[in-house]
Amino acid sequence: MSTQPSDAQLLERLARIDSTSLADAGGGRLRILPASLRPIRPGLRMVGRALTVDAHDDLMPIIAGLHQAGPGDVLVVTGNDQHAVAGELFATEALRRGVAGIVIDGRCRDSRTLARLDLPVYARGVAPTACPARAVPVVQVPLQIGGVDVRPGDMVLGDDDGIVVASTDELAGVLDAAETIQRREEALQTAIAAGASLFDHLNYDEHLAALEAGEDSRLAFS
Repeated sequence: MSTQPSDAQLLERLARIDSTSLADAGGGRLRILPASLRPIRPGLRMVGRALTVDAHDDLMPIIAGLHQAGPGDVLVVTGNDQHAVAGELFATEALRRGVAGIVIDGRCRDSRTLARLDLPVYARGVAPTACPARAVPVVQVPLQIGGVDVRPGDMVLGDDDGIVVASTDELAGVLDAAETIQRREEALQTAIAAGASLFDHLNYDEHLAALEAGEDSRLAFS
């Protein structure tokens, strides 16, 4: 009888998967956050569980989220389009706590420092000004980011291409396929770099002929 992988096993396997492979394997079943959320420091990978924060126009919610955060958490924050809700001190404390990353649907600041930290931080942009700190915190509630639902405890994977969000059950259903896609594309990239043609492994001619004939077809690698 097969069993689902544990959270630790899922996180370990996700750490070796690109967002592109996961999105391809998901076939639209996984949630992709808006492409306007970009990493402050490219080249880092982010894998962890969502700790959600409804901040909007105030710093107190995100500070409360940080106060709760621990190793493996990804702070997912609805922020502000004009003012920052996190900066260098916040991010440095998050790194000290073992936080896996920060995703801000809004702006951050101190980007020069953030670009040096070994902590993935995604935001829509930067601003020098900060929000006030007066609101009662709202933490660990469902959020919507660009029309995409993010729930407390969701798995979050991010890299330079984007951010994928999914439940444990959703991931368990696509992870094997994502690993297969990743291995295949790594092998193909190695072969092409060594001199093989991409078209030796792609059904381009057959697919094009089918399209021109008005037939249903799918572009695929061998």
